[in-house]
Amino acid sequence: MRVLVVEDNAVLAAQLRAALAAAGFAVDAAADGEEGLFLGETEPYDAVVLDLGLPVLDGMSVLRRWRAGQRGMPVLILTARGSWTDKVEGLNAGADDYLAKPFAMAELVARLNALIRRAHGHAQPEITCGDLRIDTAAQSVALDGAPVRLTALEFRLLECLAHHIGQPVSKTHLTEHLYGQDFDRDSNTLEVIVGRLRRKLGERFIDTVRGLGYRLTPPP
Repeated sequence: MRVLVVEDNAVLAAQLRAALAAAGFAVDAAADGEEGLFLGETEPYDAVVLDLGLPVLDGMSVLRRWRAGQRGMPVLILTARGSWTDKVEGLNAGADDYLAKPFAMAELVARLNALIRRAHGHAQPEITCGDLRIDTAAQSVALDGAPVRLTALEFRLLECLAHHIGQPVSKTHLTEHLYGQDFDRDSNTLEVIVGRLRRKLGERFIDTVRGLGYRLTPPP
């Protein structure tokens, strides 16, 4: 899953990037509201962590402009403002959740995972596909009860397919949601990762849909 962090505090932004990367996210970052607005308008993100007290353009204005432009990705507001009136204003502007500083990184990661799950129609962190179980919170996979060891990119790709279980997911969509801006999108890494997943899970779960991409389906 791909996340945008819009935070002007360089130390906190670096901490957020490190924590989210460790949790399996591909992370892009912006240091002011104008850059964050542009990235949110032009790149497909699964979720956004948005500070309110941003230079150039404040976070509330960024959020309102995203929503006015029909950008529907889940947004978690992160701010030092903790009053209930600020929370109400943010939620009414289109935020999906609110976390006041200081906060625990584990809570932020858990809230982001929950937002992404709900955005894809999953109430629980575990997604099942036949005898394959994908725990999006623990970043773990089990096949017929036995754990399967995956790399971060392998899990990220499988998780993206699991959020669209039974539906074809285009290579473009997978690439956009798996990697940050600085990734070489002309490489054949996606095909390599799919091949590795098939070797670890068996050929029966991931179908190639000609002209469309890949699909995670329960075996017959």
